[in-house]
Amino acid sequence: MKKFALIFVLLALVALGVACSTPTPVQPTAEMKKVTLQLQWVPQSQFCGYYAALDKGLWKAQGLDVTIKPGAVEIVPQQVVATGGAEFGVAWLPKVLASIEQGADLVNIAQPFQRSGTLEVSWKDTGITKPEDWKGKKVGTWGFGNEFELFAAMRKANIDPNNKADVTIVQQPFDMSLLLNREVDAAEAMTYNEYAQVLEAVNPATGKLYQPEDLNVINFNAVGTAMLQDGIFVPGEWIKNAANQDTAVKFLTGAFQGWVYCRDNFEDAVNIVLKYGTTLGKGHQTWQLNEINKLIWPSPNGLGIMDPALFKQTAEISQQFAVIKAAPKEGVYRTDLAQKALAVLKGANVDVTGANYKPQTVQITKGGE
Repeated sequence: MKKFALIFVLLALVALGVACSTPTPVQPTAEMKKVTLQLQWVPQSQFCGYYAALDKGLWKAQGLDVTIKPGAVEIVPQQVVATGGAEFGVAWLPKVLASIEQGADLVNIAQPFQRSGTLEVSWKDTGITKPEDWKGKKVGTWGFGNEFELFAAMRKANIDPNNKADVTIVQQPFDMSLLLNREVDAAEAMTYNEYAQVLEAVNPATGKLYQPEDLNVINFNAVGTAMLQDGIFVPGEWIKNAANQDTAVKFLTGAFQGWVYCRDNFEDAVNIVLKYGTTLGKGHQTWQLNEINKLIWPSPNGLGIMDPALFKQTAEISQQFAVIKAAPKEGVYRTDLAQKALAVLKGANVDVTGANYKPQTVQITKGGE
């Protein structure tokens, strides 16, 4: 009778148009396994899948008690994980490759983001439409490893970022104030964050919000120096242990469920992010989640599976443009654990490729409120 009652409830939910994108959780084990996830920045929709996994009990259902540590400017997830401060970390792939080359024992076990979200933004009247136009200009970047795609694009355009005769590199804060005040000619931005911050600002000349047509945008995916971002990594020695591999599969199963939830339950997912203390408003987080979903979906090989061609591109660009000195050794990433997590979800009829994914239509709001 319980089985038929469950089926009836599920059918009723579907009839009401409620998205059932996650399988019925298994019962948690009596003793919960404690693990920690180190993020690279503060709570925001960029990490929606992890907060959804926490909030909806998806990790708990896997027998995991997960603590999420927010990031900050001074926090390097690779260092935290390599020194035992967390079992799992999230960081851009070139940063992880650079840390590995410098001696950190790390392994990428999943790659949810399939595309880069990095841009370089300028005002229309500057005439900066391609990397060659940065010559002789003031170009902003955050540094801390976020400059790799930008510097690679500069070198590809025969501009040496270390030569002030070629270009003036400006350390910008993690906002768009320098661009808005015209203190730089171009500023680094993410599709899901700083780009929206410009559009959320009021143009003093018109009294209205800035519009996309006021800006020139250089997208590193189009330039050819895009690198993979926001991969999940673990300590290399730790993951050799069979019990830890089982823990990793459970962690990825919950995390992947969380990302599916953020795709299929958009409004509630935004509210989950807001619940965990983001400093940016609902309008901004709504824009951000929509842009983040675009970086993940569709995932033709399955959510979290590293695309060998994109890894090769990231590694080659990293080496060619001096992010790393030598080609990465075998074993810096593995896909078997992510495949096992996907097998669990596929067995529960969860869509892990998002082949029919369509972005939301999101309206920009003043100040991101």
